[in-house]
Amino acid sequence: MTALLTIIVLVLVAIAIWQMTKIFELSQASADNSQIASDKDNKLNGYLMYGFLVFIYLLTIYSLWKWGGVVLGTPASEHGKDYDNLMLISLVLIFIVQFITQALLHYFAYKYRGEKGKKALFYADNDKLEFIWTIIPVIVLAALILYGLYTWTKVMDVTDEEDPIVIELYAQQFNWKARYAGADNVLGDANVRLIDMDKANILGLDESDPNGQDDIISTTEIHIPVGKKVLFKMRSQDVLHSAYMPHFRAQMNCVPGMITQFAFTPTVTTEEMRQDPGIVKKYKNINKLRAENAQAVQDRGQEVNVEFDYILLCNKICGKSHYNMQMKIVVETEEEYKEWLGQQKTFGESVQ
Repeated sequence: MTALLTIIVLVLVAIAIWQMTKIFELSQASADNSQIASDKDNKLNGYLMYGFLVFIYLLTIYSLWKWGGVVLGTPASEHGKDYDNLMLISLVLIFIVQFITQALLHYFAYKYRGEKGKKALFYADNDKLEFIWTIIPVIVLAALILYGLYTWTKVMDVTDEEDPIVIELYAQQFNWKARYAGADNVLGDANVRLIDMDKANILGLDESDPNGQDDIISTTEIHIPVGKKVLFKMRSQDVLHSAYMPHFRAQMNCVPGMITQFAFTPTVTTEEMRQDPGIVKKYKNINKLRAENAQAVQDRGQEVNVEFDYILLCNKICGKSHYNMQMKIVVETEEEYKEWLGQQKTFGESVQ
């Protein structure tokens, strides 16, 4: 709120200064009221363009220095490195093109500024130049698109030989539920019309389908084993949601009336990620900020100090509590995963 008020005050001050400038100009009876820019005006605007060029470069450098560390850090999935590499290449190309084009744009604005007696040159076309500035973007974009398609195909290609763990993510305003396929690794049929809260059938599983009897439903957190491919199948009960697992570089829309899917192999356990230098530094800063606002944090019923956890978020604005639609993800060893799974009730046991 303080920042918003500060911005409003600065805007109002700027408007007041601008209005005072206009009043001053109108009060100068002897001033030249011509609306045609003079050589002096054009030269000033040329210098201002240079000034703005310096400003945007300094702003870019400052932003990278100030907020460059606010990134996701170490990817926790097999495909995460490919994803980050594609993003890095795209950003490098964008910055190079932006640096060159902005420099030329502002330089030409000064070099070819209006001057008395100077007439603009009419230049109809140049086939060579047009070929160059057409073919270069075509080649660069084609390479990026092909690399992106290769990466996407590699991520989305799930084969039976990999025998992935099948988990359903069920989205509804404003929470997530996870359903494990059980011992047969096959999800039972489900339909929203079959939801029966009295019988604890919260996901609408078809009780007559034997594949669903060993399914396991979790409403608090998702457990997955490290080094094992996981295939997430996604449903939505009400509106469009988006299952976003940022540390795994995974995101897929959850669409009412259809099933979407995304698969990845986690490579870093929760405990290992908590020891990552980037995460340690980030959470040290987070806990410092929470300590500075300890009373407000405690008033919300939260602990002041927190530790890293993987998280499932909704990345579509799905309603008023969208910001709070999240679920904890635990990546652990296969032994720990099997131990946790063995402690859960199956759907068949829950509805008895």
